[in-house]
Amino acid sequence: MDPTVPAYFLTISLVSQAALLLTLGAGLWIALQRAALSNQERSETWITITGALLIWFAVALWLGRAGVFVARTAVVPPIPFAILLPIAVGLYLLASSRRFAAVFEVIPQSWLTGLQIYRVLGAMFLALWTQNRMPGEFALPAGTGDVIVGLAAPIVAWLNATHSPSARDATIAWNIFGVADLVIAVGSGFLTSPSLYQMLAFDRPNELIVEYPFVLVPAFFVPLSIILHVLSLWKLRRADRNLPVFA
Repeated sequence: MDPTVPAYFLTISLVSQAALLLTLGAGLWIALQRAALSNQERSETWITITGALLIWFAVALWLGRAGVFVARTAVVPPIPFAILLPIAVGLYLLASSRRFAAVFEVIPQSWLTGLQIYRVLGAMFLALWTQNRMPGEFALPAGTGDVIVGLAAPIVAWLNATHSPSARDATIAWNIFGVADLVIAVGSGFLTSPSLYQMLAFDRPNELIVEYPFVLVPAFFVPLSIILHVLSLWKLRRADRNLPVFA
């Protein structure tokens, strides 16, 4: 199996990463204009959240390019920490901050769901599989699931934006499927990557998933996606029970 990364994948990754970060920053700024905060609080909150996202992304990128996530002989692989730590910290800060709660209050459900259209980039895993660069045990479930979630994201967003009677059920189903896809992708990635715990794809190990740019999937995009799924379900809970966001 060829473990090299085609040059055009690097270009696609760079453009998509920049587009996502810009979209997150712009969307947050727009949402803040509707939040019950002073102008100073809006500016400070925007700087805090976007700064945290950029620092998180930069650290994940730096660690990934430095080979920190390569765990061929590590007794405790670092990837689980890269996934779970941002989720725990991010949700804790959101749940404990009045300002963040005020921002979350005014972010439409359609934004939380539609943003995950970036998951269609999972098609790159399928492309790498067809080129014999990634094992099918990982690429097929992870890539197919991500494409389905990404293609369904704008549909679910539209149902929410138009207040369709089916929006709630569609949003729940989409979120459950999206989280299940991420769990399967992480699990298959863990079991097919070279490490003490590899159990699959010994003839075609999943070496690229811990190489730049693909290492950013478990180190940044998976935690981000899970946080978005949790926030979407949280918003549904609030709408159903008419409760405070973080009750």
